[in-house]
Formats: sequence, structure tokens, C-alpha cells
Amino acid sequence: MSTSAGPDGSSRVTARYWIETARPLEEAAAIMAGEQSTGTFVRVAGETDELRARCGARVESLAALGEAAAPSLPGAWAPKSGTARPQTAEVTLSWPLHNFGPSLPNLLAAIAGNLWELRPFSGMRLLDLTLPPAFLERYRGPQFGVAGTRRLTGVHGRPLIGTIIKPSVGLSPAATAERVAEIAAAGIDFVKDDELQADGPHCPFEERLSAVMRVLDSHAERTGKRVMYAVNITGEIDEMLRRHEQAVAAGNTCVMVSLNSVGLPALAALRAHCRVAIHGHRNGWGLLGRSPAIGMSFIAWQKLWRLAGIDHVHVNGLDNKFCESNESVIASARECLTPMFPAPHPGCEVLPVFSSGQSALQAPETYRALGSVDLLHACGGGIMGHPGGIAAGVRSLHQGWEAAVSGVPLAQYARTHRELAQALAAFGR
Repeated sequence: MSTSAGPDGSSRVTARYWIETARPLEEAAAIMAGEQSTGTFVRVAGETDELRARCGARVESLAALGEAAAPSLPGAWAPKSGTARPQTAEVTLSWPLHNFGPSLPNLLAAIAGNLWELRPFSGMRLLDLTLPPAFLERYRGPQFGVAGTRRLTGVHGRPLIGTIIKPSVGLSPAATAERVAEIAAAGIDFVKDDELQADGPHCPFEERLSAVMRVLDSHAERTGKRVMYAVNITGEIDEMLRRHEQAVAAGNTCVMVSLNSVGLPALAALRAHCRVAIHGHRNGWGLLGRSPAIGMSFIAWQKLWRLAGIDHVHVNGLDNKFCESNESVIASARECLTPMFPAPHPGCEVLPVFSSGQSALQAPETYRALGSVDLLHACGGGIMGHPGGIAAGVRSLHQGWEAAVSGVPLAQYARTHRELAQALAAFGR
């Protein structure tokens, strides 16, 4: 990742956008740069050429993409003639780091603030951003990432196989522990709370953690295998810090946080104190990512959270139950494994989590497209709903990945692997 130098030699932040506008493209790009740095709708006293050169955002590149049939979003400015159609383009802006310093909340205000509301635009989407290594002096990045998670779980040379405690809500602490005991006995590597299960009155956090850890401790004593449990600590900052300490004291190795619910500063505060892996859940992501005309790409979004300190993050899964395309899922997963900064700086790689409607069926295409086994394959119904039971569901995932890595078609491998055959019959589309 490269950085460019500003007039005073400081590093610059760059951000790349897709835009849709009925204004001339050069004028629209200049509006973006001015609005998010030194300018407003009119030149004001004190906005000198020297100040603009020192603190203004720059338009680094602008590439026209073509004409849009109609405005994608309401409320945009339209030419008085009513004949011009909106134009689309990619534009890259840059800011001097000294405008906001290595601060993720204030960076976000610059690259994704009032831009979305500007009337000259009928569409705008943040596609990617590049940050100078100065951010690594302020933020810790992932503590464990891929290698550390493998060390904590003892899983090497293959994907981690995981599942989600289901039903999502409604189970008591005792019933949750019973379900986890069954899951652990099935040979799972990883189990997590559903994002909807945090500290409700029917399943309080402390009671659930205690009950589940008794089960996992017993399992580890019998088998020597420590199952990673991503206990959901989402809450106010003081609650998350307290729950983290309780999880560590109980001997747990992972905590889960709903990222969009707590925000970047809360996650960074947790990371500063954290002694276990942080499992980042992206629930609410569709609000930012579903529309092609507004919001931001996952590639841009996940860089902020990697810096703040997550070790794992959900990327959806192939042939999932949501609306995201397979191409988008794989691009997201590849980005998680791509260094954010050039050597010798830490790359901040994190473990991509494939989830949502997953089973053994997706293993071959996931491996072919990603080209790596550095992932967590989290299957809820694909394991818990397997017709042979939970243990058979886990075995089917192992068999699916064995076939994938060996290059053997699933149907062929299933002839001699009963659990995989059952999965193909139950989940095949």
C-alpha cells in the first residue's frame, strides 16, 4: 500500500468513490473535496489559497464511466433544462493526515460524512481507502488474526469448522450449555452465541458464560481439545470491558462484538484491554452495503475495523440466504487476508468467517474461489439440521473440505462418506 506526500511532507489518506451526478464531473469532484475539507457552498473570509493548499482535500483522479438512465436516489439537484442525464464516474480524493490525525472516528467524518447528503449527487459509494502507517501508532490492529486463532484452537492446515447456538434466543443458560455440550462432543472447533443473544433476562450473560465454560472445560479435560467460544459481550463500553474480564477469568479464548452496534471507539477501547480473540459480527451491514448507489463497500468498511482490533469478521458465504453475490463474498474474504500496509509494517490480516446458509456443499467452490483454507466455515443449519445429527453434520463439513482440497468432486467423495452423502441429499439445490 502506498502513501503520497502533501505539501508539508505529511502522509495523506486517499479514498476512492463511485459517484452519480448531473453536474459536470470536474465540478462535482471539486464540490466533494471542498465540502470534506476547507470549503462550503461559497468562498468565505480566511479561506486563503495558502490554507487550501495546506488543508484542502485534493482530487487525485477522475474517470468517467458513462450515463445513468435516471437518478438513483431522490432529492438530487437536476439541471433546469431537464434534459441532461446523470453521469457516473470514479473519483479519488486525498486529505493531509494533519486535518484529522490518526483518529478513526474523525477519519470517518472526513471520508464518509456529509458527502452522502449533497444535492449535486444522485448516488455515491465509498469503494476503498488507503491509510498511512501512522494509524498503526495509534491503533493496535488484530491481536491474534489468522495465526493466533489457529494457535488458540490448535487447528492447522484446514479451515476452522464452527457453528452458532440455535435457537438464537429463548434458551436458558442451562439449555444453552446442554446444546454446547452436544456441539463440542461432535468435534467442533468453534461455537458462538447468536448476535441476538447478549444479556437478556431469560439468559443472563454471567450465568450463560459460567454454564457454557463448565461444559467446555470438562470437554477439554476429557479430549485435550479446547473449543473456542465466541461469547457475545456486546453492550456499553463498561459492560463490554467487564464481560471481557469475566470471560478471561473463566478461561475463555474469544469474545464476540456486534461492530455496527458499538462503533469504532468502543471496539478500540475493548482492544486496548483485550487478552483474547475478538470475533467481529457485521450484523446491520446491509444498511451500508446493499444498495449500489449509496453507502460503502465491505472492502473499505473492514479496513476500519481491522485497525480498531478485530481478529475475525463475517463476510457472508457462497450461495447464501441473503442477497449478496458470490463474487462480492470472495472479494471480501480475499481482502481480509490481504495486508493493509507495506512491509515492514504489520499487515493486519484477519480471519474471514463464511456464514449464512452454509453446509458442506459450499466447500469446493469456496476453496476454488478463495484459494486458501485460512477461513472459519460457520454452519448453523448445515450442522444442527443435518439428518444424521450434529456430529454427522460436523463430519460432513470435514469431508466436504477434504474433497475440496483433494480436488475430488463432492458426489464422488460422498460414495464412501455417508455423512457427506446425507448432506448432499438434505441440502442440495
